[in-house]
Amino acid sequence: MLTKNHRYLVGIDTGTVTGFAEWSRSTKRLIAVESLKIHQAMTHVKGLHSLHGSELFVRLEDARLRTWVPRYASESRERGRREGAGSIKRDASIWEDFLTDIGVEFELVAPMRNKTKVTAGYFASLTGWIKPTNEHGRDAAMLVYGY
Repeated sequence: MLTKNHRYLVGIDTGTVTGFAEWSRSTKRLIAVESLKIHQAMTHVKGLHSLHGSELFVRLEDARLRTWVPRYASESRERGRREGAGSIKRDASIWEDFLTDIGVEFELVAPMRNKTKVTAGYFASLTGWIKPTNEHGRDAAMLVYGY
């Protein structure tokens, strides 16, 4: 559970491209908004855990908590969506095991509990982050922004 002792937050948007964001509760600023390969994001989290210890908290978007699934018209598109969803669910499971194993406190967040798919312009005006971003990094940032 997130407490006031957690001063550094990481948001993770799972998927083929892993969205990664860092938020400082002390300065109330985003430190990083990027997309990485899963192993690179895990290396970053491990390093942050070594640096910040129990002050680190991760919020992880977990597709396994999704209760609503859109339906698509074509069978091939539906098959592709299901395969992609299975991959994202597997990634969430891997992240959950990884964070547990290294002793980082975390919260699994249902996709509907996160404001996702915001435009670059809206994101910049909301957060003040002016460096380039993509959808994955912005989704990760929205998991931690303002906490």
